[in-house]
Amino acid sequence: MMQRKSWRLVPKAGNINNLRIVEESIDYPAENEVQIQVKAIGLNFADIFAMYGLYGATPKGSFIPGLEYAGEVEKVGTGVMGYKKGDRVMGVTRFGGYTSALNVEKEYVTILPQSWSFEEGAAYLVQVMTAYWALIELAKMKKGETVLIHSAAGGVGLWANKIVKNLDGYSIGTIGNESKAKLLKDQGYDDYLVRSKNFRSDLKNKLNGRSLDIVLECIGGHIFLDSYLNMARMGRMVVYGSARYTQTGNRPNYLKLIWQYYTRPKLDPQKMIEQNKAIFGFNLIYLYDKKEKMGEILKDLENYDLGKPVIGQIFEFEDVKKAIHLFQTGKTTGKLVVKTY
Repeated sequence: MMQRKSWRLVPKAGNINNLRIVEESIDYPAENEVQIQVKAIGLNFADIFAMYGLYGATPKGSFIPGLEYAGEVEKVGTGVMGYKKGDRVMGVTRFGGYTSALNVEKEYVTILPQSWSFEEGAAYLVQVMTAYWALIELAKMKKGETVLIHSAAGGVGLWANKIVKNLDGYSIGTIGNESKAKLLKDQGYDDYLVRSKNFRSDLKNKLNGRSLDIVLECIGGHIFLDSYLNMARMGRMVVYGSARYTQTGNRPNYLKLIWQYYTRPKLDPQKMIEQNKAIFGFNLIYLYDKKEKMGEILKDLENYDLGKPVIGQIFEFEDVKKAIHLFQTGKTTGKLVVKTY
């Protein structure tokens, strides 16, 4: 059996301090699996919520967090065609990504573009599929529409803007502070605004009569409500996260979470009918059980000129906790990646 190093939560989720490096063996890949020697790991907000034990799909007991990675094929199962030892690949997994090696069904792996680094491969799949599903599958974006993208300097936000520009849309990004504005300009956003207590009026002024057709929402609280109220009739909002609940400590402040939960904005469905507005909720774990659909998305994404991922910072494998704590601050841009080599 091959040996690997993994960041594992022991004995269970609930505290980031429960995350520790362990050495363990990995079995030979099953009939439909490939074994990947992981070279880079992508960090996502879902990882943090899973470590806290607040993510609905969090495994019970000890587990390895992480949803995406890139690396080389080490072994292939007996029934696997199309992959061989040494192939450079990127892929997704329903947890288990914070490791130096893993076995995964071949449908969850795809070849890494020749010009891409492993770090770029680990920065692609989860966030680009989230942006694609939100805009194309749920919001059914049409050419020329105006889209408001929250957390615009993060991985999903940057991919979403590229998809919007491919459809000749008008993109407005929101950020937590002015320091991220240059990245948005460099990435081709049409406009931006910094989120504040006056967000509702700031957004109305920024729109200046323009119809707000789509909102990609991942903040929550009054930002969610202010965005909804500024949407035009037949506007569509896709909620795929709630950064409002993100904290900087090793374990959740449950009293604060309870207060945030019970004071969250609430909408009247009857009013939604009168206003002709729609809200979709989306969790990427849904797609993990739709192997064929994931393949269709990746194939369709080839029709978009999206370029390479934007890497914010790269950390060593031993510095995973350092990367997580930086990620929790909300001060990062682009994708945070951990390399294992």
